[in-house]
Amino acid sequence: MNIYVGNLSYGTSEDELFELFESIGQVDSARIITDRDTGRSKGFGFVEMADDEQAKAAIEQLNGTDHGGRNLTVNEAKPRNNDRGGFNNKRY
Repeated sequence: MNIYVGNLSYGTSEDELFELFESIGQVDSARIITDRDTGRSKGFGFVEMADDEQAKAAIEQLNGTDHGGRNLTVNEAKPRNNDRGGFNNKRY
């Protein structure tokens, strides 16, 4: 399961994010999204966990908890919606 982790401290590293979730279950990957121009963290990232039950436990345990002085937002990542503006791609 892919998990969204928001409201991260800008100083949080991918290793820290990995370790935070690894305390709950097996983590396949952890990545922090960065600004492509500055390389600075955008304050959110994604964690991939193979076991859905462990992922749900991680969401339950970590959502709203303090990490680095900020309350984390942790939930199942939703597929990216490339349909900007709310219109579908049909021609009218």
